[in-house]
Amino acid sequence: MKKISRRSFLKSSAMASIATAAVPLISRSLAGSGAAKTTGYFENEFGINDLLCQKVLTKALSRGGDFADLFFEHSIGNWVDLEDGKVNQAYSVVQLGVGIRTVKGDQVGYGFTQILNEKSMLDAAATAATIASGTAKKPADKFIRQENKNYYPLKRLLTSVPLESKLPLVQAANDRCFALSPLIIKVSAGFHDRQKRILVVTSDGVKTEDLIPKNYLYASVVAEKNGKRERSSWNLGGRHDFSYYTMDLVKEICKTAVDRTLVLFDAVPAPAGEMPVVLGPGIPAILLHEAIGHGMEADFNRKKISTYTTMIGKKVAEPFVTIIDDGTNPKLLGALNVDDEGTPGQKTILVENGILTSYMHDKISARHYQVKPTGNGRRQSYEHYVVPRMRNTYMLAGPSTSEEIIKSVKKGIYVKGVSNGQVKIGEGDFAFYVSQGLMIENGKLTAPIKDMNIMGNGPKMLKNVTMVANDLEMSKGGTGYCGKDGQRVPVGFGMPTVLVKSLTVGGRKA
Repeated sequence: MKKISRRSFLKSSAMASIATAAVPLISRSLAGSGAAKTTGYFENEFGINDLLCQKVLTKALSRGGDFADLFFEHSIGNWVDLEDGKVNQAYSVVQLGVGIRTVKGDQVGYGFTQILNEKSMLDAAATAATIASGTAKKPADKFIRQENKNYYPLKRLLTSVPLESKLPLVQAANDRCFALSPLIIKVSAGFHDRQKRILVVTSDGVKTEDLIPKNYLYASVVAEKNGKRERSSWNLGGRHDFSYYTMDLVKEICKTAVDRTLVLFDAVPAPAGEMPVVLGPGIPAILLHEAIGHGMEADFNRKKISTYTTMIGKKVAEPFVTIIDDGTNPKLLGALNVDDEGTPGQKTILVENGILTSYMHDKISARHYQVKPTGNGRRQSYEHYVVPRMRNTYMLAGPSTSEEIIKSVKKGIYVKGVSNGQVKIGEGDFAFYVSQGLMIENGKLTAPIKDMNIMGNGPKMLKNVTMVANDLEMSKGGTGYCGKDGQRVPVGFGMPTVLVKSLTVGGRKA
């Protein structure tokens, strides 16, 4: 493929550059030295000092309320995408603002503004205060800076990485995919990075900041053989320093994307009906996240929506099943040094040896259940209020091997990749599209399969996990998002090989 010149790229992305330059209030750190300093950013750049925060919190509690908090955010995201050797799009997005929350019981008053001056923030705080109608309260007299562990250290700011350093990665991904097979007829590749700074100040005296990276490199390919076309893609990423992205990583992404596409030419229709399903390690944990994890978020249980509402302390799985939601996995997509309420990142055991031991809590649900917050209070941006959300959700390794699990199945399917799922949180019913899989026949993996759905019930599926292997694998992708209440947040997931003794497979009947 023809190489892209720097001049051609700048011409292709000129409109994106103009649009970005027009965004107001971009921090001067965009062109800074690159030092990844966390503390003091909002005070140095925007004048957000303790006195101003006290004034705004006082207004937020002017009609009462149990507590209030401020969530400042400055995010800078960059995209560069290439299609068949040409720059398809290149643009930047900047977000700056503060969200102000007043909480009364389990009710939330919320206001936000993009303008970080005293008047605008006081107006937003007055809006949040209307949730209460009692006697005014005062915030803490002093804010104590909370220091957090760092699960995603940066050698330099992502905003200091020039475009010239990103473009060769994307170009190399394009060229590599075409070179791997003459069947490849179309390639899309791209790089995305986002640098998010937050400051959380609470009425009970907590003040904490974080610098949160997010990035990924992807390749998507279309292949044609004998008039038939197939497509697939692959990406790697997370909360990494830019040094993570090497040419060896490009090769890994491209090989996986091409291999996942070419195998589909040999795929046969899956059988239909009730049968054993083996979920492979890594990506199939999307099912764990969607069909089981959401039911363990505390707000669904506080509102008595979830099947798990009355199950704390009770058996929900076999003794070899332990499920964790974790914000402390270094550089994974769901890692959090601190959540969006100021609670430090931590690990939460949801199911231990088959027993449901905890829900995932924000501050509201923690008060309701009289427990400590678990660090699961999350929001999409300063424009959104906090709700309990997953981080990195995974099942621990078990006592079996993947070979033992496959050998135990006479006829069933092995799932390698899933997508496009739907889940009913209350009942736990789900349906997922299987994008990559294999037949299991007489204890052996045989023909590749595709174009099928698997359906079932999350809590029932968890009870039907009869074997767990010792090969836990976390997904290393950078595009995982979870949607809830109209908000999207990045999440991670993982699992070992697992045998579910029976699920409904929507394939083709004989």
